[in-house]
Amino acid sequence: MSRDLPKAPAASIPDVFDPTCSSRHALELIASKWAMLIISALEEGPMRNAALMRRLGDVSQKMLTQTLKELERNGLVIREDRKTVPPHVVYSLSPVGRSLSETLLVLDRWAETHFGALDAARERYDAERGK
Repeated sequence: MSRDLPKAPAASIPDVFDPTCSSRHALELIASKWAMLIISALEEGPMRNAALMRRLGDVSQKMLTQTLKELERNGLVIREDRKTVPPHVVYSLSPVGRSLSETLLVLDRWAETHFGALDAARERYDAERGK
C-alpha cells in the first residue's frame, strides 16, 4: 500500500525585484550609511565601541548601538562581551560579514574616487535651477 507524500514546495529563486523576497531586507540593512561604514571599519579588525565611534567620526552613540545590534541580529557582526569590570565588549565581523566587507570595499573606493564628480554635478544642477 503506497501513500502519497506531500510534495515539498518548489524552492523559489531569490529575486530582489520580488517585494516578498527576503533579499530586500538584506539590501535595506546594508544600504544604511552607518551599516556600510561599520562593516568597512571592522574589516580592519575587532574594535571596541569607542574605537568605532572615533573611526566613524560623526555617529551618535544611539545610532552606533542601534546599528551594531541590527548587524549582530542579522549575523554580520559578532559581539563578544569579555565579562570584565569595567565592561569590555569587542565587535568583529562574522564570516558572512567578512564576505560583505569585500563587496563594500569596492563601493568605498568608488565613492572616494568619484565624489568630486558627484559634487560638481550637484553644484551645476543647483546653479542651473537657482538653488
